[in-house]
Amino acid sequence: MLTLAALADDPALELRVVVPGRDGALAEQVLWVHNTELPDPGPYVREHEVVLTNGLWLDRVEPAEFVARVAGAGAAGIIFGLRVEQRDTPPELADACRKAGLPLLEISVAVPFTAVTRAAAAIQATDRQNALLSLVRRGDELTSALSRGAGASGVLAVLRREHELPLAVVDRMGRELASAGAGLDAGQSRAAAEALAGHPPRLEADLGAGTRAALFPVGAIGDADAALLCLRPVADLTREERDALEQTARYLSLEVARHQAVQAIEMRFAVELLDMVLSGAQRAAEVPGRLRAFGVDPDGPLAVIALAFAGDDAATPPGMAEAVTDFLLADGLPAVVAAGSQDVVAVLPFRSGRQSPAAFAPRLAAAVSHRLAGGRVVVGLADPVPGAAELRVPLSRSREACRALRGRRSGPVAASFAELGSYRLLLESHDEQWRQTFADALLGPLREHDRVRDGDLETTLRAFLDHDGQWAATAAALYVHVNTLRNRLAKVTELTGRDVGRTADRVDLFLALEAAQSG
Repeated sequence: MLTLAALADDPALELRVVVPGRDGALAEQVLWVHNTELPDPGPYVREHEVVLTNGLWLDRVEPAEFVARVAGAGAAGIIFGLRVEQRDTPPELADACRKAGLPLLEISVAVPFTAVTRAAAAIQATDRQNALLSLVRRGDELTSALSRGAGASGVLAVLRREHELPLAVVDRMGRELASAGAGLDAGQSRAAAEALAGHPPRLEADLGAGTRAALFPVGAIGDADAALLCLRPVADLTREERDALEQTARYLSLEVARHQAVQAIEMRFAVELLDMVLSGAQRAAEVPGRLRAFGVDPDGPLAVIALAFAGDDAATPPGMAEAVTDFLLADGLPAVVAAGSQDVVAVLPFRSGRQSPAAFAPRLAAAVSHRLAGGRVVVGLADPVPGAAELRVPLSRSREACRALRGRRSGPVAASFAELGSYRLLLESHDEQWRQTFADALLGPLREHDRVRDGDLETTLRAFLDHDGQWAATAAALYVHVNTLRNRLAKVTELTGRDVGRTADRVDLFLALEAAQSG
């Protein structure tokens, strides 16, 4: 690397350090050398260049002013060329450089500035050659790692052999695909994914707790699929380290593309399995083999669960199926997980205790919600079946239960088809607007009566139905006389046109009350 220290170490240049400058200044990288005799070279000197000068400006400007202008341009230092007429470096120049923290070297009368330029060019040529050799060698090692199937971890290991950097690979869903010398928590992975989602992706991510990471997009054709993170700020990385990280990110694109292709194939096979189940006897013979391919025993007891985000129109977000798969695998449960347009379905071995679907469903809903940055996730369950031949019923029932739960704003996040009850499934099969219209049509007159007369007709009706139409029990619960109860319910009949003594009319009133509550 071209530095003032490297130039000073070349005996042919006969350089002497007069002022070393601030700590480490002599070892900092130099961009190039700039020969000038202008009294104000600032506008023409680039940052990190070294100024070569014979001091012909000394009779026009004070050394302190010259140094201030050089330092203001961000120059790396000054090399003062001695002349026959000026055989010593002016003390005023040395003092000014010392105060500015700017390195000052002197070169003997016998050595021309062209020798410094040739030496700088030779150092940079050697650096470029070495960088090219490193690029080729590293490329060979990265290719070898991928061909051996070492995956993203193997790719990071190649880079770590050359540069001891804390590294991680995170995809756009906030999943950590690999790490080496760094461990990210869930919050840091999400922060990295958010930085990756920018257009274009940010070059640096704030991971929280004072940690900043340089970000190198992976598979960045259009939107980036993942990012190679180095848990250091970009400014702290050397040019060689940045080059190595950029090259490694390009090779990781191959691994991420392979990983995505495998996931896409698995997802297609999972969706086909659901089609086989729903086809009934026509394709039943294919189901056991497909389950075995996913590590699920088709001859043992099986369970089906369906997940979705709450809301009648909520679509299945990208990454939801992967989040379900990761949760189940972490619990030691192989599963076939398929994503539909509005739900995700999983077929898995049924186990009792903590690993039963009813037991882990709330944890699964919370994990998926957390992974996908919030929102209410609901889980539909169905009774287990003894084998693959009977999967059609639990598949349909778990999805129906999930669809019913989606329409609720509160309540349990998981429930089975049997727990919901047929009347709830009937109501949830309609959207919220229909339920509200239905409830308002029947209950509107009662509510208006209660509002105007400060009455309790709706409360009375609900209590009567809750007590299965028992007059005495309802009157006792409301703390009123039975005759008062009869008068109120007669008014309900008058206003709604429904007689609480008839079963069909009771059903209408009950459904209206439930529809109002679910809305």
